[in-house]
Amino acid sequence: MNGIQEYISRDMIKWLRSPVSVVSMLVMPAAWLIFVGLALPVTFTGNYLDFIVPGILVMTMLSSSLNGGTLLMFDKILGFLNKFLALPTPRESILFGKIFFITIRGAIQATIILVIAVLIGATILPPAQYGMIYLILLLFGFLMSAFATTIALYLGDHDSYAAFNTMIAMPIFFTSSALMPYDVMPAWLRTIAHVNPLSYAIDAVRATETGAVPVLQIGILAVLAGIVIAICMQMFRRVSV
Repeated sequence: MNGIQEYISRDMIKWLRSPVSVVSMLVMPAAWLIFVGLALPVTFTGNYLDFIVPGILVMTMLSSSLNGGTLLMFDKILGFLNKFLALPTPRESILFGKIFFITIRGAIQATIILVIAVLIGATILPPAQYGMIYLILLLFGFLMSAFATTIALYLGDHDSYAAFNTMIAMPIFFTSSALMPYDVMPAWLRTIAHVNPLSYAIDAVRATETGAVPVLQIGILAVLAGIVIAICMQMFRRVSV
């Protein structure tokens, strides 16, 4: 556990020493909240801001997770990963340090977005519901952080990872239930949205806001996270010095 804490601490210090990157990762979700959540005229809900907040929170975790894959990519390129693998610390500590840091960073950013949402008019929920929302966001964060780390292990250079990041981020967001309910989607989009993992997280957060406990969606996210983390561990064990 000490090894994991050390790697989390290292990446956290690097992140906090770059205030531009801290702020820049909040600009996009904040812009969605303000310019889309407040300005888009819709007829399927009375308060679009409340409807879109779950999607923006999950998008924040998604962006943080996909960008987090670059941490491992730069460690590979700059030679730090080889040095870490040569240390007596269990190599799983490196992997889980990355996954935990990326997820914690996403949760911090989601908290700031949540505060902004409340300040501009989103409904304030009871503390227990916020606790459930964070559980869902953390599960989704573990899932996507492990996925991004797996892709970073597979790809050989930063340009390829940046291209992959660009290719997947917006399509997976727009084909989820983030912006509109299923019953107003075209049939083809509804089919894709029902199998999109973002939709599981977004639907779970929306269900939590109504006071329900989304056991099915939480279970699916937990199983998916377990599978992807297991695949990521297998790939990481094969990394050679």
